[in-house]
Amino acid sequence: MSTYSVSRSTVIPAPAKDVFPLVNSFREWPKWSPWESVDPDMKRTYSGAESGAGAKYAWSGNRKAGAGNMEIVESQEPDVIRIRLEFTKPFPGVNPTIFTFVPEGGGTRVTWAMTGEHKGIGKVFAVFMNMDKMVGGDFEKGLSSLAAAAASRQA
Repeated sequence: MSTYSVSRSTVIPAPAKDVFPLVNSFREWPKWSPWESVDPDMKRTYSGAESGAGAKYAWSGNRKAGAGNMEIVESQEPDVIRIRLEFTKPFPGVNPTIFTFVPEGGGTRVTWAMTGEHKGIGKVFAVFMNMDKMVGGDFEKGLSSLAAAAASRQA
Protein backbone atom coordinates (compact mmCIF):
# COMPACT_ATOMS: atom_id res chain seq x y z
CA MET A 1 0.00 0.00 0.00
CA SER A 2 1.12 3.50 -0.76
CA THR A 3 0.26 5.74 2.19
CA TYR A 4 0.35 9.50 2.44
CA SER A 5 -0.14 12.27 4.95
CA VAL A 6 -0.92 15.93 4.40
CA SER A 7 -0.74 18.45 7.24
CA ARG A 8 -0.80 22.24 7.52
CA SER A 9 -0.81 24.47 10.56
CA THR A 10 -1.26 28.16 11.31
CA VAL A 11 -1.80 30.40 14.29
CA ILE A 12 -5.20 32.08 14.15
CA PRO A 13 -5.40 35.28 16.23
CA ALA A 14 -8.55 34.16 18.04
CA PRO A 15 -9.34 31.95 21.02
CA ALA A 16 -10.31 28.35 20.34
CA LYS A 17 -13.90 29.16 21.42
CA ASP A 18 -14.21 31.29 18.26
CA VAL A 19 -12.47 28.82 15.93
CA PHE A 20 -13.63 25.39 17.10
CA PRO A 21 -17.37 25.85 16.29
CA LEU A 22 -16.53 26.72 12.66
CA VAL A 23 -15.05 23.24 12.19
CA ASN A 24 -17.34 21.35 14.57
CA SER A 25 -20.46 22.00 12.45
CA PHE A 26 -20.48 21.14 8.74
CA ARG A 27 -23.10 23.86 8.27
CA GLU A 28 -20.31 26.37 9.06
CA TRP A 29 -17.87 24.96 6.47
CA PRO A 30 -19.19 27.10 3.56
CA LYS A 31 -17.70 30.09 5.42
CA TRP A 32 -14.15 28.77 5.10
CA SER A 33 -13.73 25.42 3.30
CA PRO A 34 -11.60 25.74 0.15
CA TRP A 35 -13.79 23.25 -1.68
CA GLU A 36 -17.20 24.79 -1.13
CA SER A 37 -16.85 27.11 -4.13
CA VAL A 38 -15.46 24.52 -6.58
CA ASP A 39 -18.93 23.77 -7.94
CA PRO A 40 -21.70 26.38 -7.50
CA ASP A 41 -24.31 23.68 -8.25
CA MET A 42 -22.92 21.16 -5.76
CA LYS A 43 -25.61 19.18 -3.92
CA ARG A 44 -25.19 19.10 -0.14
CA THR A 45 -27.03 17.15 2.53
CA TYR A 46 -26.65 17.35 6.29
CA SER A 47 -27.80 14.66 8.70
CA GLY A 48 -27.18 13.34 12.17
CA ALA A 49 -26.25 15.72 14.96
CA GLU A 50 -26.23 19.49 14.33
CA SER A 51 -22.57 19.60 15.40
CA GLY A 52 -19.97 17.46 17.10
CA ALA A 53 -19.82 13.67 17.09
CA GLY A 54 -22.48 12.23 14.81
CA ALA A 55 -22.75 15.27 12.53
CA LYS A 56 -22.77 14.16 8.88
CA TYR A 57 -22.34 15.90 5.55
CA ALA A 58 -22.53 14.52 2.02
CA TRP A 59 -21.80 16.24 -1.27
CA SER A 60 -22.06 15.50 -4.96
CA GLY A 61 -20.69 17.85 -7.55
CA ASN A 62 -18.94 18.28 -10.86
CA ARG A 63 -15.75 16.46 -11.87
CA LYS A 64 -13.59 18.76 -9.77
CA ALA A 65 -15.78 18.57 -6.64
CA GLY A 66 -16.38 14.84 -6.85
CA ALA A 67 -18.64 13.15 -4.33
CA GLY A 68 -18.36 11.80 -0.84
CA ASN A 69 -19.34 12.17 2.77
CA MET A 70 -17.92 13.15 6.14
CA GLU A 71 -18.82 12.31 9.71
CA ILE A 72 -17.43 13.83 12.88
CA VAL A 73 -16.43 10.77 14.88
CA GLU A 74 -14.84 12.60 17.82
CA SER A 75 -15.25 16.11 19.15
CA GLN A 76 -13.46 17.22 22.31
CA GLU A 77 -13.97 20.96 22.65
CA PRO A 78 -11.74 22.93 22.44
CA ASP A 79 -8.91 20.53 21.57
CA VAL A 80 -9.62 18.08 18.76
CA ILE A 81 -12.08 17.10 16.03
CA ARG A 82 -11.68 13.79 14.17
CA ILE A 83 -13.52 13.23 10.91
CA ARG A 84 -14.11 10.15 8.79
CA LEU A 85 -13.81 11.51 5.26
CA GLU A 86 -14.93 9.21 2.47
CA PHE A 87 -14.55 10.04 -1.20
CA THR A 88 -16.77 8.10 -3.59
CA LYS A 89 -15.79 9.98 -6.78
CA PRO A 90 -13.48 10.38 -8.61
CA PHE A 91 -11.32 7.95 -6.56
CA PRO A 92 -12.96 5.97 -3.76
CA GLY A 93 -11.11 6.15 -0.46
CA VAL A 94 -11.39 6.84 3.23
CA ASN A 95 -9.18 9.57 4.63
CA PRO A 96 -9.04 10.01 8.41
CA THR A 97 -8.86 13.76 9.06
CA ILE A 98 -8.03 15.58 12.27
CA PHE A 99 -8.14 19.19 13.41
CA THR A 100 -6.26 20.15 16.56
CA PHE A 101 -6.55 23.45 18.43
CA VAL A 102 -3.73 24.51 20.76
CA PRO A 103 -3.45 27.90 22.52
CA GLU A 104 -0.39 29.81 21.29
CA GLY A 105 0.69 33.42 21.72
CA GLY A 106 -2.74 34.90 22.36
CA GLY A 107 -4.29 32.88 19.54
CA THR A 108 -4.89 29.28 18.55
CA ARG A 109 -2.59 27.02 16.54
CA VAL A 110 -4.88 25.04 14.25
CA THR A 111 -3.47 21.98 12.55
CA TRP A 112 -5.40 20.26 9.75
CA ALA A 113 -4.12 16.79 8.87
CA MET A 114 -5.34 14.01 6.60
CA THR A 115 -3.98 10.54 5.97
CA GLY A 116 -4.83 7.95 3.39
CA GLU A 117 -3.77 5.07 1.21
CA HIS A 118 -3.53 4.85 -2.55
CA LYS A 119 -5.44 1.72 -3.55
CA GLY A 120 -6.41 0.17 -6.86
CA ILE A 121 -6.16 2.61 -9.77
CA GLY A 122 -5.13 5.30 -7.28
CA LYS A 123 -1.80 3.50 -6.83
CA VAL A 124 -1.07 4.08 -10.51
CA PHE A 125 -1.88 7.79 -10.23
CA ALA A 126 0.21 8.03 -7.04
CA VAL A 127 3.31 7.56 -9.16
CA PHE A 128 2.57 10.85 -10.90
CA MET A 129 0.85 12.92 -8.23
CA ASN A 130 2.02 14.22 -4.88
CA MET A 131 -0.87 14.45 -2.42
CA ASP A 132 0.95 17.00 -0.29
CA LYS A 133 1.32 19.32 -3.28
CA MET A 134 -2.23 18.63 -4.51
CA VAL A 135 -4.01 19.13 -1.19
CA GLY A 136 -1.56 21.16 0.91
CA GLY A 137 -2.34 24.41 -0.88
CA ASP A 138 -6.07 23.84 -0.32
CA PHE A 139 -5.41 23.28 3.40
CA GLU A 140 -3.44 26.55 3.52
CA LYS A 141 -6.24 28.42 1.75
CA GLY A 142 -8.81 26.85 4.08
CA LEU A 143 -6.87 27.76 7.22
CA SER A 144 -6.56 31.35 6.00
CA SER A 145 -10.31 31.49 5.36
CA LEU A 146 -10.93 29.89 8.76
CA ALA A 147 -8.92 32.71 10.35
CA ALA A 148 -11.06 35.29 8.53
CA ALA A 149 -14.27 33.54 9.58
CA ALA A 150 -13.08 33.43 13.21
CA ALA A 151 -12.23 37.15 13.07
CA SER A 152 -15.75 37.92 11.88
CA ARG A 153 -17.14 35.96 14.86
CA GLN A 154 -15.15 38.23 17.19
CA ALA A 155 -16.40 41.45 15.57
